[in-house]
Amino acid sequence: MRAPRKAVRRPIHRFRIALWLVVAVAILGVAAYAWRAETGGRLMASSIGGPFSLIDQKGEPVTEAALKGHPSLMFFGYTFCPDVCPTTLLQASNWLKALGPDGDRLKVFFVTVDPERDTVEQLGNYLQAFDPRITGLTGPRDKLDPMLKAFRVYSKKVGDGDDYAMDHTAAVYMLNADGDMVGTVDYQEDETTVMAKLKRLMAG
Repeated sequence: MRAPRKAVRRPIHRFRIALWLVVAVAILGVAAYAWRAETGGRLMASSIGGPFSLIDQKGEPVTEAALKGHPSLMFFGYTFCPDVCPTTLLQASNWLKALGPDGDRLKVFFVTVDPERDTVEQLGNYLQAFDPRITGLTGPRDKLDPMLKAFRVYSKKVGDGDDYAMDHTAAVYMLNADGDMVGTVDYQEDETTVMAKLKRLMAG
């Protein structure tokens, strides 16, 4: 009677070994996928951005060097924007206040996608309605377009005449102290989620 028992146990034993092998392979596969996704995301983010040379709302030159040594937020829009831009700039003003003393370490840049209308004077007047720590950037089209391309920003003129609008990327870019993009804040994203992201950004 013992021989049949051995014959039964061996297949079960082999089955258990095979099952554990399948589980182990699956775990390794998930881990490898997660690693690729994480590193791939970092590579993709680090490839966003590049050199630029623009002018702020005070007429002072600003280059990519302004993104070094501190965390930054960068938002692309235009002063004639009816809703997305003023809403985002107001939110950014509130974020700076909510961060308390850390808000002084966070640099916020508002880059126009409409330099034809957004002159230095126009930017200066417009940004008076928001936190004074927000820096506006503009410049000639031949200086601005390469930056928009480097930061993978979508923008398109809609309409004719002086009342045209601009479709554009609405996300806020989060940059670390090296000037590398590490994430985004979506338009009207939940405030609790945003503050958690910003605190991680500030912590480095």
